Amino acid sequence: MQTLAVDIGGSGIKVIALNELGEATTERSRVETPNPAKPAPILTEIVSLAAKQGGFDRVSVGFPGVVMDGIITTAVNLDPEWIGLDLAAVLSERLGKPVRVANDADIQGLGTIEGKGVELVLTLGTGFGSALFVEGKLVPNLEMGHHPFRKGETYEEQLGRAALDDVGKKKWNERLEKAIATLEHLFNCDYIYLGGGNTKKITFDLPQNVKIVPNLNGLLGGIALWRD
Repeated sequence: MQTLAVDIGGSGIKVIALNELGEATTERSRVETPNPAKPAPILTEIVSLAAKQGGFDRVSVGFPGVVMDGIITTAVNLDPEWIGLDLAAVLSERLGKPVRVANDADIQGLGTIEGKGVELVLTLGTGFGSALFVEGKLVPNLEMGHHPFRKGETYEEQLGRAALDDVGKKKWNERLEKAIATLEHLFNCDYIYLGGGNTKKITFDLPQNVKIVPNLNGLLGGIALWRD
């Protein structure tokens, strides 16, 4: 049973094939996210990438927003046309395979967590993604990135890629250090995991219970969507 794992991001679309154990059986493929990031061109890119991955039986998709029963309800870093789209149904029709869709940070977490205590996953990319797990169980629809953080701005406004480009690496790191301390205190986390492309910009020493995890986890976690 092969699962095609898809990660839709604000800057890139990635796919890989996984076996039943969630191990990669192909090389990861990536293309730039079309601009504007509307559904039609992104779906076309996914179909094209899928065709190069060989055979697969089902599909898992990570999407940067709130997903409820396969339907997109928020898409802050993509085009508003996504909102209300039944992505699972549309992509299933295009690929001819069953499709399950979840928030991208949730999938990153499913590919990362140990399943013990309170574990928080933060993704630092185009936006600021989050997923909270308690004893291995996901707390659903936690869009922490759009909650107030400091100076009247949200976590995403202070720590997304646009903020990094605007204020520079030094100030961005200072903000991230404050955010980690705030969230650790808020949730009393046993572990905090940091994923996403901007983790390579981190310059300060992380607390002992905070660690950077591979971006590949955002694809590998896709197997968990099929564990009924």
